[in-house]
Order: sequence, then structure tokens, then C-alpha cells
Amino acid sequence: MTDATDMTKPTRPQLPPDVPPVASADLRRAILTVALLNLGYFAIEIVVALAIGSVSLLADSIDFLEDASINALILLAFNFAPRIRARIGMGLAGILLVPSLATLWIAWHQYASRAAPAAAPLSLAGLGALVVNLSCALILTRHRRHHGSLTRAAFLSARNDAMANIAIILAGLVTLQWPSIWPDLVVGLGIAVMNAEAAHEVWTAARDEHRAAES
Repeated sequence: MTDATDMTKPTRPQLPPDVPPVASADLRRAILTVALLNLGYFAIEIVVALAIGSVSLLADSIDFLEDASINALILLAFNFAPRIRARIGMGLAGILLVPSLATLWIAWHQYASRAAPAAAPLSLAGLGALVVNLSCALILTRHRRHHGSLTRAAFLSARNDAMANIAIILAGLVTLQWPSIWPDLVVGLGIAVMNAEAAHEVWTAARDEHRAAES
């Protein structure tokens, strides 16, 4: 598990079979709130990304979808058997790869057209994402050391996603000063790589849990 002082992107939550079957109503409410915040901002960010042709915003919107899925898995972990939870996790990992491919398509289109995204909406959307991620981290703060690695990893993920949002804001500011496709493109591809790695980690964790449940 990533140390709390490590500001790099943490490994996505593992799906151990020993997740507590009963969680407090407060914890359930916190996780549900975080899942809904992530899902809501995914919808906002992907609309802005497609409207201005931003690779970084599209990649970040996928990260919001991924985090919403992970928090949904955490809620399921409190109610379902490991085998069912593992199958859901493998399905979600596969779904997450689909929009990741869309990021590559947008990146190629941006490179071919040489059209820089609108700088102001880029930075404002990144700022909104930062607010949402910091809010999620704050909501999960008091639960990060309880209920196993799932909740702690969700907290670390929300906290460290904020670093990507800062990069998006900076990309927008640089583009505003020096119009170019490169700031947005570089940040977007970096986030896309992290998304692909995270989807693989979710798949691996779910597959291992499924094998453990079968044995």
C-alpha cells in the first residue's frame, strides 16, 4: 500500500475477501457521496473536453469515472460475496478501457489539426476537478485508516488525483500565454497512461480475488 506521504498516483484499491461485511452508516454515506461527486463531475468534464477538444480533460474525466466505479465497488464489498464482487470488478476494468481509447483518438485528432484547446475553459474545468477531488479527500479523511485497504486507497486516490488537476490548470495557463497543443497533449497522455495502468490493476485485483473465492 502506498504510504500516506507519497504524492504519486497510488495503486488502486485491492479487493480482499476479508472486507468487513458491516460498515457504519456514516462510512457508507461518505463513500456514496464520493461516488456521486466523481460520477457527476465525470459528466461535466467530458462535455467540456469534447466541446473544446482537450485531451487532458478527456483523460481526467475517465479518471473520475474510474474513481466513481471504485467507490461503487467499495459499497458492493460491504454487501456481496467476494466472487460476485470480483466479477463486477473485472467488468468495470474492461469498461474503463473503452473511453481510454477515445483519449488516444482525441490526441491524434488534436495533433493532426494542431488546434489548441480553449485555454480559459481548460483551466476552469481543471480548477473544478481540483475542488471535487479535494472535497472527496476531505470527506474520506476520517475513514482512511479504517475498514481496510479499500477505503484508505480511495482516500489516497482522491488526494493524489488533485496533482493531475493542478497540471491541467497549469496547461491551461501556459496555453493562454503561448497558444499550443503541447501542454494539453502532454498532460492528457500522462493521465491516459495512469488510467490504463489503474484499469489493469483493478482487473488484476478482481481476477485474483475471483481465483481465491474459487479455491
